[in-house]
Amino acid sequence: MSLPNDPVDPSAERPAPAPAPAVEPPPAAEGPAPAVTAPAASAAPAAPADTAHTLASMQALLAQVSGEMLRERRHARRWNLALRLGWFGLVLALVWGLVNQRDGHPGTPAGAHTALVEVRGEIAVDSEASAELLVSSLRTAFEDENAKAVVLRINSPGGSPVQAGIINDEILRLKAKHKKKVYAVVEEICASGAYYIAVAADQIYVDKASLVGSIGVLMDGFGFTGLMDKLGVERRLLTAGEHKGMLDPFSPADPQETAYAKAMLDQIHGQFISVVREGRGERLKETPETFSGLFWNGEEAVKQGLADDFGNLDFVAREVVGAENVVDYTPQENVAERLAKRFGASIGEGAVRAMRQLAPLR
Repeated sequence: MSLPNDPVDPSAERPAPAPAPAVEPPPAAEGPAPAVTAPAASAAPAAPADTAHTLASMQALLAQVSGEMLRERRHARRWNLALRLGWFGLVLALVWGLVNQRDGHPGTPAGAHTALVEVRGEIAVDSEASAELLVSSLRTAFEDENAKAVVLRINSPGGSPVQAGIINDEILRLKAKHKKKVYAVVEEICASGAYYIAVAADQIYVDKASLVGSIGVLMDGFGFTGLMDKLGVERRLLTAGEHKGMLDPFSPADPQETAYAKAMLDQIHGQFISVVREGRGERLKETPETFSGLFWNGEEAVKQGLADDFGNLDFVAREVVGAENVVDYTPQENVAERLAKRFGASIGEGAVRAMRQLAPLR
């Protein structure tokens, strides 16, 4: 028996707490279970599907871009190949032109033939009908043993009396050296310097409507003194030599200089007349108008003895020469020369354009 004041032994056993009463679960409600609404955060699992769709779209776009780039590269390769082939063909053409068209003349043909040399356009230096080109062609034609005769096919209004004189003299020299006939065949026109060349031929054939003649010499120009007076323009011409400014179009005509020029023209005209008389001989039926500078159609030219008969190139080759095969000895620009001229023209055009652009700069 313990006293109230006795101390409590801490080691003494305490009574165990009573167990908690068990809680019974509420009875289940009758009927279907209510649907559980998912929280808003549950939409996150759909993100992987969107990402896959985006990746597929990007892959399709990349495939399309790659295909376009591949097609462009193939197209560029084709163009590069075509360009290289074009340049290769151009080089071959240049080589062929240089090898096969030496000095602009064709290779020597085989068999008997009629040699043709064309006289086209104005007779002048650096033209198709220059003495340099035509003389070279004539020499080649005469030197060819298979050429039975030489035909000059003329379609020219004339030009330089110097160039025409050189050609005439060379035809006469080659005729005497090679003992070959020369025939002139006129197409549209054979006037002035062109007729100067034609009279060196043994015979001249024309069409009834061809224009022939114009045996004369001219020197033309303009005078602007009256216009200058109206505009108040003063001509300041300084010369060393009394007649150095002879026939200046901006100065008044001087009677002494005009007479001198007329005498010079008369002298050249006399040379022309002598060449015509020597070439045509007794066939020429002179009239006061023969050497007046007039020209006539082919029919009248035959009547006056300026031409011999009617005929074209084929007729002369077949019926007169007796060699129907015609070979053209006319100088032709080869491919290299033609390209060089075009290249030079393009360079010049570019230079002019550049100068025009730079002109405003001061």
